[in-house]
Amino acid sequence: MKAMSLFSSAGIGELNIHNKGVDIVAANELLPKRADTYRFFYPETKMFQGDITDENLKTEMIEFARQQKVRFLLATPPCQGLSSIGKNKKQQQFVDDRRNFLIMEVFDFIDQLDLDYILIENVPRFLEMFFPYDDSFYKLEDILNMRYADKYKVDIRVLNAKDYGVGQSRPRAIIKLYKKNIKWPWPKQEKEISLQESIGDLPSLQPGEKSSIKWHYAKKCRPQIEEALKHTATGTSALRNPVYYPKKDNGDRIKGFHNTYKRMTWEQPAPARTTYSGSISSHNNVHPGRKQKDGNYSDPRVLSLLETFIVSSISPQISFPEGATETYIRTIIGESIPPKLLERICFPD
Repeated sequence: MKAMSLFSSAGIGELNIHNKGVDIVAANELLPKRADTYRFFYPETKMFQGDITDENLKTEMIEFARQQKVRFLLATPPCQGLSSIGKNKKQQQFVDDRRNFLIMEVFDFIDQLDLDYILIENVPRFLEMFFPYDDSFYKLEDILNMRYADKYKVDIRVLNAKDYGVGQSRPRAIIKLYKKNIKWPWPKQEKEISLQESIGDLPSLQPGEKSSIKWHYAKKCRPQIEEALKHTATGTSALRNPVYYPKKDNGDRIKGFHNTYKRMTWEQPAPARTTYSGSISSHNNVHPGRKQKDGNYSDPRVLSLLETFIVSSISPQISFPEGATETYIRTIIGESIPPKLLERICFPD
């Protein structure tokens, strides 16, 4: 089945579905660097790099999809929307500009192509937002039913990647539209994969240390932070330490949320890997660690790239374009749906 991908980023989420019964013949991404990375992963796919609100580009894409007989549309638009309905002037200016609601661009593809399947994926709060439509405001589910219920079944759920073979808790809003004469079941839930099961056998690392295993090396961190984390037990935050707590360079105590400078828990899947997974101060980013004979805890660091790949269902054998930095790699992983979750949704049997 030929498919088209919109808002494709670097294509991380698609790693498991290309050429597995789905031939993604075209993709669209705004940012040149991400578009180039997508080309690196999928050189056979025609990349339409540019702004999807550009009518000329959109017309070209739709015509290409029509010529290729595309039957499946995958779209992950940014989650812009209104969390509440106000009357202020600033909000009205936002509402009046369609570019602020990129989900609307997907409608043109659905309207002009004879698609069998449409998959829209985003963060769960996307389902609670309001969008301007027909001189009023509606949630996306209502808009989709108003526009397409006569042709498509609109089927919406929030799925968590940890329930579908991914070693990471990552809830995603999944919106499926498919022709009424077609069956498209939801995937069956699977056993959760704990951090112990997924990365527990990898060698311990100190900040700045490299192993002989590809992608398994540890980012450096400030000595004051490293010292605090050595005294932080598995599943707890260094901010709660009475003596060895995170300090600024001047010695002042660092303040933050309860899940900053926090170690993960071995018995659970990894917390969601965000675009800030490389920041040791960001939410739930610290390796679980193990208690040592001296009473301290090992691995006062963020997950290595290898560990991040594993809990994100990305092959440890993956390669990236020359010049791709660790920060960039972590960012595009954080932007994407885990590949195995998308695979399970597309191929539930």
